[in-house]
Amino acid sequence: MSGHSKWATIKHKKGAVDAKRGKLFNKLARQIEVSARAGGGDIETNPTLRTAVQKAKSAQMTNDGIDRAIKRGTGEGDGGVYESITYEGYAPGGVALLIDVLTDNRNRTSADIRNALSKMGGSMAEPGAVGWQFSRRGIVLVEGDVDEDELMMAALEAGADDIADEGETWSITCTPSDTFEVKEALEGAGYKVVSADMPMVSDNLVPVTTVEEAKKLMRLMESIEDNDDVQDVYSNFDIADDIMEAAAE
Repeated sequence: MSGHSKWATIKHKKGAVDAKRGKLFNKLARQIEVSARAGGGDIETNPTLRTAVQKAKSAQMTNDGIDRAIKRGTGEGDGGVYESITYEGYAPGGVALLIDVLTDNRNRTSADIRNALSKMGGSMAEPGAVGWQFSRRGIVLVEGDVDEDELMMAALEAGADDIADEGETWSITCTPSDTFEVKEALEGAGYKVVSADMPMVSDNLVPVTTVEEAKKLMRLMESIEDNDDVQDVYSNFDIADDIMEAAAE
């Protein structure tokens, strides 16, 4: 299973989103604010803002919270000035990491991420060292025991490119700009969507072969994601289902 799909599934099963909903909403609000500041507050003319708003709604962020974030971005409310940075690094075993942040203090965030990596046996990498391995894709995860042929038909009709069996979920791949349209179409067809996102995904996967290695990797990624400035963490690990199940316990 790909790193993104497996990580998204594990977070869902552990209830990480619900447990940290306040933190999640703060991160989503920051994305909306930055998007509105860069391209205006109209989602019809600002596709980046439209994507940020759709992501927030998928996480069940309130319309009021979304509107306040847009107003901060367009100068109608008090907001900060955030810088978008992507850090590159390595987890133990040579697993590549891309870490997207929005920060109002580059030095603080850089030091925090470097510290989190070094504590867990990882390291920062030079810009471009691992980024070349990744490309952005639309990924919709569908939960449940479904008929593969029927799901394939529904996904293709919705505009998806392919589906893959990820064990307890199905991963539907599409063009990033079509992600939320595919999600809505699949939900309309009766499928339960676990998540819909546009992650950076790598085809150059690094196998993680022991439960202990998998646990270390999960702890590292959780530590990085717990930073308020971190928006997303992408990785290229590949872990067998039985090892991931044991590591998640």
